Amino acid sequence: MNRAAFSRDFTASIVVFLVAMPLCMGIAIASGVPAERGLLTGIIGGIVVGALAGSPLQVSGPAAGLAVIVYEIVRSQGLSALGPILMLAGLVQLAAGALRLGQWFRAISPAVVHGMLAGIGALIVLGQLHVLMDHAPLHSGLANLLAIPGAFIGLSPTMGQAEAALVVGVCTIAAMLLWEKLRPAKLKLVPGALVGVLAGTAASLIFAFDVKRIEVPDSLFASLSLPAFADLSRLADPSILLSAVVIAFIASAETLLSAAAVDRMHNGVRSKYNRELMAQGVGNALCGLVGALPMTGVIVRSSANVQAGAATRLSAILHGVWILAFVALLPGLLKQIPMAALAGILVVTGWRLISLKHVRHLFQQYGLLPAAIWAATFAMVVAHDLLTGVLVGLGLSVLELLPHLKRLHLRVRREPSAEDEAHALHLEGSATFVQLPKLAAALESLPPGPVRLTLKGVAYVDHTCAELIEDWLARRRAAGHAVELDHGEVRPFALAA
Repeated sequence: MNRAAFSRDFTASIVVFLVAMPLCMGIAIASGVPAERGLLTGIIGGIVVGALAGSPLQVSGPAAGLAVIVYEIVRSQGLSALGPILMLAGLVQLAAGALRLGQWFRAISPAVVHGMLAGIGALIVLGQLHVLMDHAPLHSGLANLLAIPGAFIGLSPTMGQAEAALVVGVCTIAAMLLWEKLRPAKLKLVPGALVGVLAGTAASLIFAFDVKRIEVPDSLFASLSLPAFADLSRLADPSILLSAVVIAFIASAETLLSAAAVDRMHNGVRSKYNRELMAQGVGNALCGLVGALPMTGVIVRSSANVQAGAATRLSAILHGVWILAFVALLPGLLKQIPMAALAGILVVTGWRLISLKHVRHLFQQYGLLPAAIWAATFAMVVAHDLLTGVLVGLGLSVLELLPHLKRLHLRVRREPSAEDEAHALHLEGSATFVQLPKLAAALESLPPGPVRLTLKGVAYVDHTCAELIEDWLARRRAAGHAVELDHGEVRPFALAA
């Protein structure tokens, strides 16, 4: 590695470390587990998964999208069940990568994925609004929603614990949002989450508020929790098996969607999805072994990594080293952070997962059905549970296939370029999510240079394949390669010619 690349990676790793620290702790608290378990996941995600990853610039760690699942597992099955579940989920991901199933996770409808994430965001906001007042969240999203008015009505004009915690949380949120809006250009890489936590912690110390603060052990090794034989014997329990499959499925989908998004941010090495799945499997199995949280590739930390100028995987590895060093050397500083400050960060994080912009995009570009899939997934995640929401969304996605059951085949014909001519790729049939792996492989196998993509023989393109094609077009053109597009009468989406 040359000196310039090392310098870029070193700088980017510091930025990602500053972004990751408050999120690792906050997501652990939202998951109903001690803060150090989220930090352990950040360390493993950086050092181990960073070294093995198929997406070199992606950063892995605890994800807000899994907090609701972990909270429910801990509540219903106990903290001791989490380790075996993660070990099994990691093995499922390893098997999926070895069987080259990475592209199939990308075939999940974007409406389902974003509806699921929006539902998770709503659940995080509803739960953390209670933590903002130093109260424990309730057992479900609807229960949290119904209890919110009473929690605010119960506030007193005098400065008790709940009122002090709310002041800390509001200071955190205000500082985070104001910093992101007004920060000077020279300090653009300083993350808002860090500024928010510092502001909330400072307010609690200056005014000597008696609020709950995070608890971390003086030694990181003291937080390691290896599964006992009795815990491993529960792997035959159907509820444990189901939880492991759900975590593996959602973590894999979120990771690969994040990897695809990271690929759009730079022109370097493309993601190898099956290798990324296997790296995540190793990471989650290790997290289960030491009693940490599940991990995914996470877009917030990954985008910070790219924007900070990371050149190689070294940046992700080093950010894990910095987390390890900070927790090992300065645990006393972490103990000063109020729980309400982390709740404030999570309220903002959860709110941003509720992307109404995405559902508007689905409706405007692809019509009512994809938007309805998003809405149904969102509603069922909030009102019932995550698994039900995802299954309802996937079931509704199949409705898109019904009018095209007799012509689901997609034929891909490639013509190599002659001298001074473009490579030609002809598609014929129906491009639906069941054909997405084939379509993705054909598009990504095209060499650099001009390309002519012909869709005249395509009778139908669903929104999952449409978004794949649009992302590929944008990435190709951003890299300076000319693309001539002939989409004929295909109109489920609007492509720039």
